[in-house]
Amino acid sequence: MHERWNCGLLKSPQAVCCGYDGAPEILLVNRQTLLGKIAFLGDYVPRLCGIATFTHDLCEAVSAASPESECYVGAVNDRASGYNYPERVRFQLLEKDIDAYRRAADYLNFNNADVLCVQHEFGIFGGPAGSHLLALLKEVRMPVVTTLHTILSKPDAAQRRVMDTLVQRSERIVVMAQKGAEILQETYAVPLSKIDVIPHGIPDIPLQSSELSKAQFGVEGRAVLLTFGLLGPGKGIEHAIEALPEIVRAHPEVVYLVLGATHPHLLAREGERYRLSLEWLAEERGVKEHVIFYNRFVTPEDLREFICATDIYVTPYLNEAQITSGTLAQVFGAGKAVVSTPYWHAQELLTEGRGSLVPFGDSKAIARAVVDYLDHPALLQQTSQSAWEAGRGMIWPAVAKRYLETFQKACVDRKRAPRTAFAGWTAASRCYDLPPVNLGHLTRMSDSTGIFQHALFTVPDFLHGYCTDDNARAFILCNLLDDLGGGHPTMVTLNGLSTSYLAFLASALNRDTGRFRNFMSFDRRWLESAGSEDSHGRALWALGIGATLSLHPGHRRLCAELFEAGLANVESFTSPRAWAFTLLGLHEYLRTFPDNHRAAAAREVLTGDLVRLWKSYATEEWPWFEPRATYDNARLCQALLLSGRSIPHTEALEIGLKSLRWLASIQKTPSGCFRPIGSDGFYLRDGARADFDQQPVEAQAMVAACLEAHRITGDDTWSREARRAFEWFLGRNDLGLPLYDPGTGGCADGLHPDRVNENQGAESTLAFHIALAEMTSAAHPLPART
Repeated sequence: MHERWNCGLLKSPQAVCCGYDGAPEILLVNRQTLLGKIAFLGDYVPRLCGIATFTHDLCEAVSAASPESECYVGAVNDRASGYNYPERVRFQLLEKDIDAYRRAADYLNFNNADVLCVQHEFGIFGGPAGSHLLALLKEVRMPVVTTLHTILSKPDAAQRRVMDTLVQRSERIVVMAQKGAEILQETYAVPLSKIDVIPHGIPDIPLQSSELSKAQFGVEGRAVLLTFGLLGPGKGIEHAIEALPEIVRAHPEVVYLVLGATHPHLLAREGERYRLSLEWLAEERGVKEHVIFYNRFVTPEDLREFICATDIYVTPYLNEAQITSGTLAQVFGAGKAVVSTPYWHAQELLTEGRGSLVPFGDSKAIARAVVDYLDHPALLQQTSQSAWEAGRGMIWPAVAKRYLETFQKACVDRKRAPRTAFAGWTAASRCYDLPPVNLGHLTRMSDSTGIFQHALFTVPDFLHGYCTDDNARAFILCNLLDDLGGGHPTMVTLNGLSTSYLAFLASALNRDTGRFRNFMSFDRRWLESAGSEDSHGRALWALGIGATLSLHPGHRRLCAELFEAGLANVESFTSPRAWAFTLLGLHEYLRTFPDNHRAAAAREVLTGDLVRLWKSYATEEWPWFEPRATYDNARLCQALLLSGRSIPHTEALEIGLKSLRWLASIQKTPSGCFRPIGSDGFYLRDGARADFDQQPVEAQAMVAACLEAHRITGDDTWSREARRAFEWFLGRNDLGLPLYDPGTGGCADGLHPDRVNENQGAESTLAFHIALAEMTSAAHPLPART
């Protein structure tokens, strides 16, 4: 029996870290006729999803085609408890745990896999746009073949970054349709020589009459229509049901089988709402007796029987950009006539009389196509024969042979252009791990009203109550963690408090004036009619993030409403940091509402305000926005970086980089540690610079701005600066003392000349955890320290 790893549960990568600090790459690709070990990475059965089934079928087919090869699987889990996997699965990783990806890379390297075959879909991996996968790909040493199950012709910025790196780190890219190859070339500039078009594999089902299989389902003598797959609104099944009255009038013997369970993620979020809406629609249209719902995830054997009983397969999908459909491939290859909307995969398969294409959302066209087949049995038979003959090149043995050829090409490609793991990887840098998440102190600092401002050591200070500033930060953290995922128990607890933090922000907004109040007493009394401009800007920043990243639809809608209500007042603000905080919120808000002209105009105005401010004060010796550098300084740079890239505004982008470069240069000690500008006097132009008290928000702001600079420029200098600022929390600072307390999960309020401030307030603790979330979302091994 082989050893099985759970990469989401292993405590440390050191056990397999040895032996890969310079091993010759050629040793892995020296066998041209024999691939000793073939690893597959993706979802896997018994997990209920299409990619899990595909990974299983591909692995088994390759194993059968190359019995001398050892084929094994790394399974991606969407829940901490995992699944009861078969022996083929050697290691598991939790999709939202980025460290699990690095441990998985260690396992693959340590076990000398000759090739890694990755099943890629943005939604099955953790991080923004599935970016956690890159942490694994940047460390594995073997050739990589990536099968793309989704190819976006119009990716957003995060998806584009992931795709570019995925292509770079893969020797070969497999797509299942010619359209996919075209998009890779046109959108991502992937050379055709790197792309292999291999169809979606299907079981080998003989061409036979459907009447032989109908009796077991009680539909003998009836014309059977079938749709199968995990149910969700994008399937368009409602349009097929809308077509049924017309179909039944012409052919009363028709029965429509809707086979498949509701998608597990949709079920968890909405229950059976979609399925119930379909059942109600069938009843309202008078065709209830002609529709049978099979609410289950069927075995391959059961599915084969359903397909054999089918006369016409219907795929009324609503999204043209579906590059592959395993359900379509399987039914097509079994020789069934297909009526389908013209999504990309259907356009390629159903040509030359091998099926019928109908417009999206057109129930009348679906009805005409189905009736045409049923009215003309010879046409139905001819279509079935043509589809079955075309499907012979799609059966799993043929597909497995093609994959083995691709694996061999990947090894040859690697031998021609060998590469090591991610540039900058060394034993020293690889063993640097981010601290584990511990949100215990933040949970203790929160109640049903919100989060308390201050702490007496580790105990919440009721006397000073609450403030909008800190509840905005707490809400930002909740949304960042939602975006990253995870599975840590305290993370679930904190996300449960996100409703309280958002409710606090909603209460803070004075609807009469459009201004956010800041301070609230312990007995829930507002202590002012309007808070500072900075607190208003922070509230908008949090709401902009919530409008885009929150997993809760109600939260997103409320965030958008509050954001729009509070935006107008910013035009009169004079605080540069309030402008910057608002710009950070606008950047997130406009990701979800790109056509909101008012928000876009506000971004233009505030960006222009910061640029003009820079021009008023900046010189070669003092490249800054004001005659003194005070607090949250890097947020000014970050705001211009984001706006400069998004608008786009070249001058703003250049100012953002130049000012951040200067800020990094003055916040560094001779020994190389981060030394933020102190709050006891700040830094006056032509004056003295305060070195203390050093505040956690300065380190957090620097982490965020430097990571953004790295994303824009690709310059690893910025990754090193982000790491330098983050390590300030951990003890790489003037006193050599850590501010973050891993025991409590709290962070000290500051660094004095002779000691750490031992109070663990909300601002400082949130600063650490937001910085940790941002470092985690960077999703790549940190480069070597300089």
